[in-house]
Amino acid sequence: MNYGSKIWIFPDAECPPEGVNSIPGHESIIITNTCDCDAHITLTLFFTDKDPVQLSEVTVNARRVRCLRTNSEQDFGNYTVPISEQYAIMLESDCPVIAQYGRADPRTVAFYTTPGYNTN
Repeated sequence: MNYGSKIWIFPDAECPPEGVNSIPGHESIIITNTCDCDAHITLTLFFTDKDPVQLSEVTVNARRVRCLRTNSEQDFGNYTVPISEQYAIMLESDCPVIAQYGRADPRTVAFYTTPGYNTN
């Protein structure tokens, strides 16, 4: 059985700056593909004061999970998100996936994850 949605929105994204004791902040999108076929994912970033940025397509293999660090060119494609910039993420997939957003914020020594809004 396939679970998830083809479109996910994460309206509150921000890669936090370095925190207490020089601990770096980070954020990521975690995608689980329960389908028997590979999921081809397009990510679009929305900003308060500039045009959207569409990232290079990423693949999440069939029946696998993939973590995409937003400040890593290797993970996030052709664009890395600037530290402390407020933005939103739209994930579009050619097959249903489950997605969540995670942020480690060392300014407050907090880590949290949240599912996004999906169109189901």
